[in-house]
Amino acid sequence: MSALSQNETPGQSGRSGIVPGRGGALDLLRFLAAVLIVLYHFGQDAPVALDSLHPVFGRGYLATDFFLILSGYVLGRAYGGQVLSGRIGPVRFLGKRIQRLWPAQLIVLLLLALVVLASGLVGLTPDHPEHYTLKAFAMQMVFAQAWGIPGGGGWNHQSWSLSALVVCYGVFPLLWSWISRMRSSVAMLALGMLAVVGGDLLCVSLLGRPIYDLEFHFGLIRALPLFLLGLCIAKVVEQNRPSLIVAPLLGWLAAGTLVLLQLAGRFDLASIVAIAAVVLSCGRTPVAEPSKLIEEGAKLSFALFITHALTGMIWFGALQVLNGRFDLPVSLQWVLWAGSIPAALVVALVFHRWVDAPLQSWLAQRLKRPQAATA
Repeated sequence: MSALSQNETPGQSGRSGIVPGRGGALDLLRFLAAVLIVLYHFGQDAPVALDSLHPVFGRGYLATDFFLILSGYVLGRAYGGQVLSGRIGPVRFLGKRIQRLWPAQLIVLLLLALVVLASGLVGLTPDHPEHYTLKAFAMQMVFAQAWGIPGGGGWNHQSWSLSALVVCYGVFPLLWSWISRMRSSVAMLALGMLAVVGGDLLCVSLLGRPIYDLEFHFGLIRALPLFLLGLCIAKVVEQNRPSLIVAPLLGWLAAGTLVLLQLAGRFDLASIVAIAAVVLSCGRTPVAEPSKLIEEGAKLSFALFITHALTGMIWFGALQVLNGRFDLPVSLQWVLWAGSIPAALVVALVFHRWVDAPLQSWLAQRLKRPQAATA
């Protein structure tokens, strides 16, 4: 997800003189949402599936919806002004975003392939070997698994959202230019919500499933309306809406509503409205006391997202072998399962500091040289 991969600080892309910085509420929510996604995916490997204990553990997909909205918001704030002024063209913008995502995806896919091959050599096979096909590997390697073609699941399965966002990046300059012609904040928010509601109605009518419950190969249909909603929120914030008095109140009200909705049952559309209100509130409210720890957590969120399938494969594969040999007591199984969360954080930290960040710095330097020579 773009916001997962986004290290840019939202800049002054419009008239707003107050721009939220790093280390604030949005960064904290970004990190917490990444942890919730890990918990959502790892929950099925618990001694008892978490969603059978309470349905709220089965709604981790809302964290993905949050990231899709946040992706549109962050890109609008960080690059909106450059797009309108022509300082960055569509091709260069798309190239920058693919450069940010593709190396990490390729490295993780190769590591997953090595784990699968090594497991096969010692007589172990994944729980669902049909998911680890060459077709799926190739589709994920080029980020094509969310473009309507079946067969791209398995491997780094959660990267379907990145596949969908690659298309969103491609249309971002066009969408931002279009939204920028609007003047009414209410109309912008109405447009974003209409895209989500309209998309949901179309999916139910044509595909027989709500937009939040589509199969992964239809991920683009799910992502694009939410991304557009994020862009609309960014434009509203750029217009200094809502007021600095109303924004915090809106955020707390929306956050409380979101929690109550999850406790009451499954209300996806209402939850999306609440999530959008939280993003709007946090985006509009300046960061009074930036936290370096929160900022680092937000930067870690992309690595956590992109690597946790690898961590889960190794961790739960090892637990399965241990339990098969020693018939571990249930209490110990729960303790070992709980260790998967800090393990995922450690792997993400190592990947971020010693793989992804150095690689991105190297690529940035390499790509600057041709531009400097051309200039």
